[in-house]
Amino acid sequence: MFRRNAGKMSTKLTIRNSCSILHPFSLPFTIFFPNFASAYLNNSSYLIMTLYPKLIMDALAKVMYAGTKKNLVESGMVADTPVVAPINPPREGKNWRVKVVLEFPRDTDPFLKSTVKAAEAQIKYECGDDVEVEIATEFKQKPRPKDEDLLPGVKHIVAVSSGKGGVGKSTVAVNLAVALARLGYRVGLLDTDIFGPSIPKMLGVEGTQVFARKVDGRDLIVPVEKYAVKMLSIGFFVAPTTATLWRGGMACNALKQLIADADWGELDYMILDTPPGTSDIHLTLLQTLKLTGAVIVSTPQQVALADARKGIDMYQNEKVQVPILGLVENMAWFTPAELPQNRYYIFGREGCKRLAEELHVPLLAQLPLVQSVCDNGDEGTPVAANADSMSGQAFLNLAQAVVTMVHRKSVGGSSI
Repeated sequence: MFRRNAGKMSTKLTIRNSCSILHPFSLPFTIFFPNFASAYLNNSSYLIMTLYPKLIMDALAKVMYAGTKKNLVESGMVADTPVVAPINPPREGKNWRVKVVLEFPRDTDPFLKSTVKAAEAQIKYECGDDVEVEIATEFKQKPRPKDEDLLPGVKHIVAVSSGKGGVGKSTVAVNLAVALARLGYRVGLLDTDIFGPSIPKMLGVEGTQVFARKVDGRDLIVPVEKYAVKMLSIGFFVAPTTATLWRGGMACNALKQLIADADWGELDYMILDTPPGTSDIHLTLLQTLKLTGAVIVSTPQQVALADARKGIDMYQNEKVQVPILGLVENMAWFTPAELPQNRYYIFGREGCKRLAEELHVPLLAQLPLVQSVCDNGDEGTPVAANADSMSGQAFLNLAQAVVTMVHRKSVGGSSI
């Protein structure tokens, strides 16, 4: 502020950051602040400071955007010239109003909030605390639909789950999807096991290049298609030999992208190959999608059945209430290829059948442990693609049982 003394005028000025902290010093009557502001004395001898848009752009040029490792100006994210206007009369210590519009690639940008906060802080740092900053956001792509509007073209969503790993859940999910397609249904298969994706290998599509296309103003991932099944997996985006070292939040965000940012189109069934146990991934699926029902896979072994109970309890929780379509007893017995009529109960006998009776849920299938199922999975040729084989027919029967249970649910309500 300028003060007048008797007989002469001396000046004392305090500038905070770029606009308002230098040491007090004497200035002539006319003062110039290059690049960012001008000042002059009014009739009351007060310093009036005028902010220009260039100052705001200079401040934004010091904020880096993590998505491109360039600053906001270089990234072309400043959608329009910043608006600068005085607040007259000043209120709550604010003399200026600054409005900036930042344009992000999409509304789900993981750096959105942190970038907006950094931009606001930098503007205040450059111009002082007497500046009121408003930062609006726009998006180059049409926003992602709300959760309740996701997958409008999908009629039924079925989760294939297991409490225990290693019980053949992915094998069942893959062959169930292929069998449903052979029955004439439009089928999608989503590998929700972010940390251990196996769908690409089991369907022989490892290394397939996934691309996106513009659909209704949004860039959507195009699912890979084989055996008349549309499929997506995080395995298409990471190296097969590289561990996925992500925290739960990042894994769940990746899963949401596979669901909401993909062009799934019209489907009769979407099969979800879920990871073992009850984790963040399961909660994300339950919160994001309206599941038609769950198929629980287990071996007859008591150790596997103990965890299967936990999986069933998760879906039957009062806050979840996803119907259990039924149980699948995998590796129910071993049948050698040379003795197709023989059965050897390696993991116990009819454990799933007893559990199904206890919990009053259907037993959808008892699938034998057959060498060809393992071999075909490793080769990327699921046995369900061959309806003439014993195993292929077993999965067709399972698919028909699932269709029957889904139909009962649709006709008879939520109880199955």
